[in-house]
Amino acid sequence: MSVSAQNGTKVDNEANGVHGKKRREWRVEVSRRARQTYNPLRTIIEFMDIKPNPKKSLIPLSIGDPTVFGNLKACPEIQNAVIQAASDHSNNGYSQLIGSKAAREAIANHMNRAQHSITPDDVYIVNGCSGAVEMSIVALANPGQNILCPRPGYSIFQTVTQALDIEMRQYNLLPDQKWEADLKQMESLIDENTVAIVVINPSNPCGSVFSRSHLEDVIALAEKYFLPIIADEIYEHIVFPGKKFYSLAPLSKNVPVLQCGGVSKRYLAPGWRLGWIVINDRGGVLKDVKDGLAKLSGVPLCANTVIQGALPAILKNTPQSFYDEVNGKLHVNIPKKKLRKPETNKKKFFFQRTATVAFEMLSEIEGMKPVMPEGAMYMMVGIDLTLFPEFKDGLAFIKALVEEESVFGLPGECFCYPNYIRIVITIPEEKMREACERIGVFCANHRSNTAVDHADSDDPPCK
Repeated sequence: MSVSAQNGTKVDNEANGVHGKKRREWRVEVSRRARQTYNPLRTIIEFMDIKPNPKKSLIPLSIGDPTVFGNLKACPEIQNAVIQAASDHSNNGYSQLIGSKAAREAIANHMNRAQHSITPDDVYIVNGCSGAVEMSIVALANPGQNILCPRPGYSIFQTVTQALDIEMRQYNLLPDQKWEADLKQMESLIDENTVAIVVINPSNPCGSVFSRSHLEDVIALAEKYFLPIIADEIYEHIVFPGKKFYSLAPLSKNVPVLQCGGVSKRYLAPGWRLGWIVINDRGGVLKDVKDGLAKLSGVPLCANTVIQGALPAILKNTPQSFYDEVNGKLHVNIPKKKLRKPETNKKKFFFQRTATVAFEMLSEIEGMKPVMPEGAMYMMVGIDLTLFPEFKDGLAFIKALVEEESVFGLPGECFCYPNYIRIVITIPEEKMREACERIGVFCANHRSNTAVDHADSDDPPCK
């Protein structure tokens, strides 16, 4: 209410439309953020009109969920920790916004065994590693600023930045150099609006594992331009023999690192949705960012409290034999008759063994060029589309492959990398062999004797 200047009567401003015109019909519009939010990986899988061949069972080589095939399971100690936590009524309520003290202490103690130097106050528990990635980006970048991300790279970075009007600038990974980053090209992308460099190691989708020297080169570049690093290290414990994983934070003396991790891959429980951001500050430059993360944690209120309650026991009681089994250190010899090359009849880790089978079989298919991974759960396979002129891109190739042979990999377009597909290597070996055989049949049926060039573009299908 206000008083009229003319006659002193009270006027109902709201009733008279002083605050603007009122709606007189239904007109509910989607928000710009919702309209701009797009996860190419999940959208292609769940919403595209792709129908497998009903005469052949589907072999899904698409989703990085290690539980899909039933051959990889959490051990009893992990399951029992969750059962006990669910039985404890103290885990039914909210925790502190950034996570319970006990869970954060457990993470800090566990990581400090691997040459980290953090306290529970440096740990922020969130809903899954994807949640950790999103919160890290939101805490560092404003609309109009940019972050540097790898190409090919996991789709969550595109999804988050696009929704928030943050520019994602992509530095190239080089397939002929074991997917190392093109550091010269990376440096050319940096300007005054760049706020962070993203490093995914081990890589999704490439399965590469960076050497210490290469990581030190990335750190040197970040130090030169005073840029923090967002380190997505969710696959840190899945590394093939002969390779060693180096976490970025212990290598860095001056560059702050926001390390993103979680329970989904190592403990074979992606549905539990528990992840974390570990702040490895240098010189106190992330003080305001830590305050910002604490405030952002107030939006979801807290992460899954049952899994938080189970986490100390999971980290303490899980036997080394479980980790060994996941990485396949309980070696199994591959029968010679099932191998393409005699020299590969060696003891292999589970993921490495499956990857080796796929690499050898796909290498024999004209038009396929697989890149052998060194860790994680994936392999990138190049497609020479000039030999398959009826398909304009990898998406069309995959669609036909599913409809004819019921083999579903992800087109490289999901990772801003055309002319490639990504396949998972968590599948049982016999299923991988069958999948590769079907791919071979498909390629033989569609390969042309006359190569046709497709119109290539320097710009990837990611904006």
